[in-house]
Amino acid sequence: MTQSYQITLLPGDGIGPEIMAVAVDILKVVGQHQDLDFEFKEALIGGVALDAVGEPLPQETLELCQQSDAVLLAAIGGYKWDVLPRHLRPETGLLGLRAGLKLFANLRPAQIFPQLMDASSLKPEVIKGVDIMVVRELTGGIYFGEPRGVFSTESGEQRGVNTMAYTVAEIDRIAHVAFATAQKRRGKLCSVDKANVLEVSQLWRDRITHLATEYPDVELSHLYVDNAAMQLVRCPQQFDTLVTSNLFGDILSDIAAMLTGSIGMLPSASLGAKGPGVFEPVHGSAPDIAGQDQANPLAQVLSAAMMLRYGLHQPAAASQIEAAVFTLLEQGYRTGDIQSPGTTVLGCRAIGETLIQILNQG
Repeated sequence: MTQSYQITLLPGDGIGPEIMAVAVDILKVVGQHQDLDFEFKEALIGGVALDAVGEPLPQETLELCQQSDAVLLAAIGGYKWDVLPRHLRPETGLLGLRAGLKLFANLRPAQIFPQLMDASSLKPEVIKGVDIMVVRELTGGIYFGEPRGVFSTESGEQRGVNTMAYTVAEIDRIAHVAFATAQKRRGKLCSVDKANVLEVSQLWRDRITHLATEYPDVELSHLYVDNAAMQLVRCPQQFDTLVTSNLFGDILSDIAAMLTGSIGMLPSASLGAKGPGVFEPVHGSAPDIAGQDQANPLAQVLSAAMMLRYGLHQPAAASQIEAAVFTLLEQGYRTGDIQSPGTTVLGCRAIGETLIQILNQG
């Protein structure tokens, strides 16, 4: 029986509309193969929303997202809006979207495609076979803790304050997401903290350890964040799934991303306890190449695959897309940002057309 889903599309700015068009075409084809029906509704966010209605996240956009089964986002931002006050920046719209959907878990995969190992700055023997998922807590920790700000002391000196704080409830909910994610992968979870010097991290470690008893099929380990950063570049093959706090996850997910050598290949997901998640590439809007058919749509396509796997619970459809991307690279097709000697460079639209051919042949 056909399963139907309502998907909100947020193409956003820069190359966003180009890469979104490719992802939508891929979803339509996979839907035909997997007996899935997608109803796509497009809305404004970011700079285009500012230009159209004067705010980066219109209320109607948020309401449409809240009513959908999943949200597929492309890219936001650009030079023309950088001069605006912070509350009117395109990025503020993204923060508002996350808050409005109550998204607290950020999933950032970093997978090494064997065809692209030369793009990494690390030796092939170090990165071969790397397939990591970083689960980052998204709405707590030092970025949101109170008190915060710059204050004047009694002596008149300015003092900056940020507070790293987590409740048991905040730790437990991200832990459950991380354990469940590890169950869908290779059954290994590494929790990263700084429990040797931070009380908040000791609470984090205590709760993760306690909840591990509910997931006997997952092997749990712990690392201090400084050691975890070192291990990610020394021996990344040892990791499967990592879970960590907002600040540490911000740093470690970027380290993991650069193992791959190209940010143009990396998707992400932001999830809540219920309701729709947001699925988006980690790269920016690249306004310098917008409209030139040079954009790499593969991170957007892989974000659609993450939407199928983690948002709509359609792993077969997700695997079909991921296999098509692997075949595309195996056949030597590239966009300009990931080209190497002997490969065939295609534009954004042609990459999408080639993926569709591969899907239909499979």
